[in-house]
Amino acid sequence: MKKPSEPAAASSGDNARAVLARHAVVPKRHFSQNFLLDRGLCRRIAEYVAPEGAFVIEVGAGLGALTEPLVERCREVVAIERDRDLVPALTAELGPSIHAGRLRIVEADAKSFDYESELDRAAPPRAVVGNLPYHLSGALLETFVRLAPRLERAGALIQLEVAARLVAPAGSDDYGALSVFTQAAYRVTRPLVVRRGAFFPQPGVDSAVVVFEPLPTPLAEETPRFRELVKAAFSQRRKKLKNAWSRVLAAPELARAAERAGIDLDRRGETLSVTEFARMTAEADAP
Repeated sequence: MKKPSEPAAASSGDNARAVLARHAVVPKRHFSQNFLLDRGLCRRIAEYVAPEGAFVIEVGAGLGALTEPLVERCREVVAIERDRDLVPALTAELGPSIHAGRLRIVEADAKSFDYESELDRAAPPRAVVGNLPYHLSGALLETFVRLAPRLERAGALIQLEVAARLVAPAGSDDYGALSVFTQAAYRVTRPLVVRRGAFFPQPGVDSAVVVFEPLPTPLAEETPRFRELVKAAFSQRRKKLKNAWSRVLAAPELARAAERAGIDLDRRGETLSVTEFARMTAEADAP
């Protein structure tokens, strides 16, 4: 994998504008549609997020700017697009790849798409990638975590502040429940920052490429108890754990589990590593 690089800016190309005009399509604000302009940048992103020769599910194909280099790099791409106005444009622009059997475009909602069935029919390496709509990023990242056992890689182009939370270490200001849930399943890196000028229409924030590499053994099983403890620990960041977790476990059970897990209940949630959350979960569920 490439080393982290300097922030990328858009080129002078207007591919997104040209495709929109050619098919008389207008970007939809309620779908958070911000299309990548620079095909060279898209090729760099494809190299980060998808193993060469992989089977790839692309979340939100848009105008196909990322789809095209994914098809060039991978053996098969299933491109999900919810906007029915964009599906005909995608089909027309990427027709040769469709006819060659390298690309399948599916009109579907990425939140309810059956990823498991698609991934289970494919041989490794397998990846799920996408330029994630800002308003769906949380739900789609939860999907990425759920799919970790079926993947060799995942990758997302996502708003910069969310990327900071995904890679944040314990004890940092950006560390939170999202950090813990994601890092329990993946090694997470942020190799590239993408400035807002790389998109049309231009969003109000910068973005970043985040790469997720599944851990050989997850640091924690995402059980209901694990989620409960993590969410409670971060629900009020200033609270000590003995107070934050009092809603999850009765005082005697809490004290006993914390002692066995080696957790000081006077600490705050943001100081706990993923492994410590896992230990606490195991002891809380122990007889």
